[in-house]
Amino acid sequence: MERRLSEWIIRRRWWFIVLLPVMVITLATGMMNLKFAGDYRVFFSKDNPQLQAFDRLEKTYSQDDNVIFLLAPQDGRVFSRETLTAVEDLTKRAWQIPYSLRVDSLTNFQHTEARGDELIVRDLVRNVAHSSDADITRIRDIALAEPLLMGKLISETAEITIVTVTVQLPRIDEMQEVPEVVDAADLIAKEMRASYPHLDIRLTGMVVMTHAFSSVAMDDMGSLTLVSFGVMLVVLLLLLRSAWGAIATLFVILMSILTGLGAGGYLAIPFTPSSASAPLIILTMALANSVHILVIFYQGLVPSAGRAGRRTAMQESLRINLQPIFLTSLTTAIGFLSLNFSEVPPFRDMGNFVAIGIVAAFILSITFLPALMILLPAHGRRLHAENEMMHHFADLVIRNRHWLFRFMVGMVVVLAAFIPRNELNDVFVRYLDESVEFRRDTDLLNEHLGGLYRIDYPLDSGQSNGIHDPGFLREVDAFAGWLRQQPEVTHVNTLTDTLKRLNENLHGDNPEWHRLPDKRDMAAQYLLLYEMSLPYGLDLNNQIDVDKSATRISAIIRVLSTNDILALDRRAQAWLQKNASGLQTEGTGPTMMFAHIGARNIRAMIGGTTLALVLISLILILALRSPKIGLISMVPNLVPAIMAFGVWGIWVGEVGLALSVVTSMTLGIVVDDTVHFLSKYLRARRERGDSPEAAVRYAFSRVGLPLIITTLVLIAGFLIMTFSSFYPNSGMGMLTAIVLGMALIADFLLLPPLLMRLGRN
Repeated sequence: MERRLSEWIIRRRWWFIVLLPVMVITLATGMMNLKFAGDYRVFFSKDNPQLQAFDRLEKTYSQDDNVIFLLAPQDGRVFSRETLTAVEDLTKRAWQIPYSLRVDSLTNFQHTEARGDELIVRDLVRNVAHSSDADITRIRDIALAEPLLMGKLISETAEITIVTVTVQLPRIDEMQEVPEVVDAADLIAKEMRASYPHLDIRLTGMVVMTHAFSSVAMDDMGSLTLVSFGVMLVVLLLLLRSAWGAIATLFVILMSILTGLGAGGYLAIPFTPSSASAPLIILTMALANSVHILVIFYQGLVPSAGRAGRRTAMQESLRINLQPIFLTSLTTAIGFLSLNFSEVPPFRDMGNFVAIGIVAAFILSITFLPALMILLPAHGRRLHAENEMMHHFADLVIRNRHWLFRFMVGMVVVLAAFIPRNELNDVFVRYLDESVEFRRDTDLLNEHLGGLYRIDYPLDSGQSNGIHDPGFLREVDAFAGWLRQQPEVTHVNTLTDTLKRLNENLHGDNPEWHRLPDKRDMAAQYLLLYEMSLPYGLDLNNQIDVDKSATRISAIIRVLSTNDILALDRRAQAWLQKNASGLQTEGTGPTMMFAHIGARNIRAMIGGTTLALVLISLILILALRSPKIGLISMVPNLVPAIMAFGVWGIWVGEVGLALSVVTSMTLGIVVDDTVHFLSKYLRARRERGDSPEAAVRYAFSRVGLPLIITTLVLIAGFLIMTFSSFYPNSGMGMLTAIVLGMALIADFLLLPPLLMRLGRN
């Protein structure tokens, strides 16, 4: 069958040369339909319970998307006239940011005090340029004693202050809305730096993070893909020693990428920071297919052969490679399609983009590439030295097969023992490396204040106006007090602090009355009086719901590991269960969403990996026509992931969101080496009647060098991903490269001894 198909492909080569580029160009127009989604919400499916809880929180109170200006005076004094003037100026300018809903700063903090029977509510800082030194000292004393400011807007050392702008994005076209907000904030920051050179002004916040995710992904897709093309061209020239072969392969790669992205555009698959790595993965997989065909083509080419000689050599290369390339393309596509089991939509999208690209690469590598190579000049290269080297290596493996088998089994067992050292951890603010400005600015914020890591606890009284109930308020205050005692928490924002201050104010600013009102009607009157005095944009809608039945406590925490965040939330749930069972709630917000997604994704991917494993096993059993050999093949297909995660446990010890899909993703890729080796082994056993030892030697001589070349190419391709500034992509690239390296070791040092031990029949 392979012979007839290869003959047909060679005969119809002009069809493929003319029609396939036209089809690719037609599909590539779908790239115009690609829509980029960089919001952190894209990591969560619509049925994700943590996202649903967060959506309910934002509908009840207000959106939490924000831009944070961080101000660090060179003299380390926030309470200087110059710095307070700058904060006051920035607070006014911040309202110019599109979609701004609220601006919170040290200067517009609504300070309350009693004046006779009146409650005075006004900005803490007003016209500071004309204030006396005594006024500034008074402002400083008030601010440092205010729990709603310290640790939230002012650092404990009073060296850093922030201005937080809450925005309400329409979320109709975030690709336009987010840059619009960030560009406006950038412009304000530049103007402020020019006006106040003594200030170091940084930008962070959730909207800035979304913009950074998008920018890094787009940069990666452009720069890393171009670098990959350059690196792969050099690798091909070195390995194939043929410029025409390298150029033809680059055509196949480019057409595969265009097909994958264009078809994805027509299918309305969104483009995300994670799926931005799809072109690089398609490039790598397309390259592997082409190398297999070209290496055998050049090996079979008679020196000084004309077009007829090229046709004969290519026909033989196709005959030998059609089945293994089809199997590896099929199993690799299955591996990437299994990512549709993932809880994380961007990984599903990446899997679908790559699966389409792999199918395109398969079709192009067995049709367009052979057709083009027959037309191009080519010189035979017998690779005597390399083949001699593979013969010696095969003899070494055969002579030491018993020792190698025991050594490899022992190494697998030892490395498997280190897998439990891998801790599930997703620190979303560290998804970007330190070369990205947002990461550096956010690290500075977290060092002094925290801010982006926050857990919200919505507390429902169960009745309209229930937040005025003294019993409810005492439970809320007790919970806030417990949170403040936790070492992970840097600040707690709660309505009860405001009520305590109002109670003190309305009792003549007597500190003895700094406690919660003990009557329901008093609490209601205090809040009504206070709310009526608040200016536009500084109401309490971000703390209490419309019918005043619920409030929320916001706990700002240090940057913690996933396990530490979940442990803190479990302690909070336990405290509520024991001390305020009527307030039982769940922590929510982006911090909790990312803390849960890793474990949810692993549980989901167990099903995807299992299905992929079963399908790939059945395919190999049917294709190799041997249940025994098919089952044996799964050993070198599963061992690489076990070994790689063991190495990762020793070297890194953390497995994030992206790394949880590596096993499924690589399962189909590592089959490549195994299928090519086994197909040649079985050909020797069935067609030549060779013994297991002789068949192993034949397999090494026929595919040993191509397997080394393709594995090095695959490793190089995925190692390029490690230069990404987006950690889910760089980490995935590194771990995948380790898996592929382990796969070559397993196929060369474990599979042959296994075949010689079990393959006598």
